[in-house]
Amino acid sequence: MAGRPKIFDEQEAIQKATEVFRNKGYDTASADELLNAMGIGKGSFYLAFKGGKKELYVRSIKQFSDNFSHKIGQAIENSEDQIQFIKMFFLSLADAEDCDIERGCYLGNTLVQLSEKDKDIKKITVELLKGLQKIFAKAIKKAQQNGQLTTQEDPEILAWHLTNLWNGVHVTRRMENSRAILTSMIKMNLQILQ
Repeated sequence: MAGRPKIFDEQEAIQKATEVFRNKGYDTASADELLNAMGIGKGSFYLAFKGGKKELYVRSIKQFSDNFSHKIGQAIENSEDQIQFIKMFFLSLADAEDCDIERGCYLGNTLVQLSEKDKDIKKITVELLKGLQKIFAKAIKKAQQNGQLTTQEDPEILAWHLTNLWNGVHVTRRMENSRAILTSMIKMNLQILQ
């Protein structure tokens, strides 16, 4: 016998746990808070997440990362002006009063806090950054080919610059929440996209 069948949607349960992790952080999120948010009991939890809280957290980051990358990739792909969309995406980071789920702060915080402490988390964050870099590089190459960007800088390096900016904004937001300062910093970094 393979055990009792699951009677809950794992992706939905992970999404609910993600909210707890976003609000409380990994270390302070209690098992009871996670189980209550997920709407499952301990038995079901340990059947689905044999590695316990750590496995749940790693899967939470992975699911969130995949969703974030898919959303940003699709949004850029579907925009009429991909470079303008990228610029607005970055400028919107300065406007967020709190870490908004659509802006990827959960991932940014994970990058800063935990990626060096855990090899599984580091692997996910490396994949995320490489994925973002590829999304940005594709848009930059297209914009250079159609004359939308005049810069002849290597699209791969420009894309890494943007990926580094995304990373840096999340680090800086932890120390400085002035919209004016963040906006100025982001605009200065985006001048490379001419």
